[in-house]
Amino acid sequence: VAPATPAAARAAARAAARAQAGWAATPAATRARYLRRAADALVDCRHRAAAVLVREAGKTLEDAAAEVREAVDFLRYYAAEAERQFGAPPQVLPGPTGELNTLSWEGRGPFACIGPWNFPLAIFLGQVAAALAAGNAVVAKAAPQTPLAGHLACRLLRRAGVPPDALQFLPGDADLGQALVEAPELAGVAFTGSTTTAQKINRTLAARDGPIAVLVAETGGLNAMIVDSTALPEQAARDAVASAFRSAGQRCSALRLLLLQEEIAPRVLQLVAGAMDELSVGDPALLATDVGPLIDEAAAVRLRDYRASLEDRPGWRVLKECHLGGIKGREQEGGAGDGDKEGGKEGGRPLAPAPPTTFFPPTLVAVPSTAALGAVGEVFGPVLHVATFRGDRLDQTVAEVGALGYGLTFGLHSRLDGRAQRVARAAPAGNVYLNRNVVGAVVGSQPFGGRGLSGTGPKAGGPHYLPRFAVEKVVSENTAARGGNAALLAALGDEEEEGEG
Repeated sequence: VAPATPAAARAAARAAARAQAGWAATPAATRARYLRRAADALVDCRHRAAAVLVREAGKTLEDAAAEVREAVDFLRYYAAEAERQFGAPPQVLPGPTGELNTLSWEGRGPFACIGPWNFPLAIFLGQVAAALAAGNAVVAKAAPQTPLAGHLACRLLRRAGVPPDALQFLPGDADLGQALVEAPELAGVAFTGSTTTAQKINRTLAARDGPIAVLVAETGGLNAMIVDSTALPEQAARDAVASAFRSAGQRCSALRLLLLQEEIAPRVLQLVAGAMDELSVGDPALLATDVGPLIDEAAAVRLRDYRASLEDRPGWRVLKECHLGGIKGREQEGGAGDGDKEGGKEGGRPLAPAPPTTFFPPTLVAVPSTAALGAVGEVFGPVLHVATFRGDRLDQTVAEVGALGYGLTFGLHSRLDGRAQRVARAAPAGNVYLNRNVVGAVVGSQPFGGRGLSGTGPKAGGPHYLPRFAVEKVVSENTAARGGNAALLAALGDEEEEGEG
């Protein structure tokens, strides 16, 4: 894949600005129809799409299939929301007789959609589809680690009917993204990635002259799960392991800190360690694999350095570390997933296997306190930290999690309903999960997004997402100038007829 240049980013922004008026004028029903066509096409090529995710992003087969389903859900959900919010007649607002006031939505302007490598199809396609559905031309930048998944997403939309100038695809690195964010033609940026990068984008947009641009950002989190003494230990252990280690811990929603009430901690830790013994770490193209590789060698180096640093941290202790065994690189022959007719190729090119050095063992680490982990920050990978708390300090424990500044996902295991509801109200997170895992939000049912250091909102896959990509317009008309209020006159006529009757 040839990366695009900063000059190409600037040219794409100008082309998007030229295409904006035409795309904004496209009826919402037509825009929705294109998204549904793309969804249907993705269903038809779901095995090929899953194979790309396995081979390029290191997804397990289960995770790849789930991501394809989520991408389809985003397309269909935003198609329905486009019709509901942009295709209906303008909303009539209150006013005196002789005056008509209406409120409607229209596209904000060209958007840059900068996608992540950890969900290179679903989240990327969701960003792009939302911006298009709201009536905005889009310049779509895929993560440098996963350009093929991004290309697949944009190709589906273009083949579904979206004009080329209304959707341009640019693969590239951070320099490309910087040039794109600096482009004065863009009215907004949708970004999923690290908090540090989101803050840099925010500063760049704020420094631009001209109209104020909007940032829709979903970033990381120090996500915690609290388990009190009334919880079912087996259920808590199962949900903690799934939340921390699924997708090799490479989810922004992944569990980073398990907080156990002292009385239940030994039993839960015993169950977590036993469940970790059953995890299969290896080739993501095999159905038996539970945990695949990290995204690249740089990610593995960061985690190995972090693991080595634990020896020098007082009060930190590795409780459990999975065995990697004799992991080998995958052979080039054959594909990943049924229906992959090109034998693991995209565009006829073999996709590289995951090298053995990109694997990192799921690891359980005891930490002295919540604040101690906060000083380290987010560890993006299959590392679960654990600490204990006294039963009379539950509220303080929740407050300590909030003091970290992040606010993405939060979990509580408790069989006391009153306590669960109280903690849910106080929980410092955008998505709160009670007696279940903290990953796998469902489009339309569990809109996803954080607060604080975890993002700007609104929540993706929810009813308030598309309006962030739009602007409001109010039209106020003196109807008396064109003969009065016809509806009022008709109503008066009806009343007179009823009185005569």
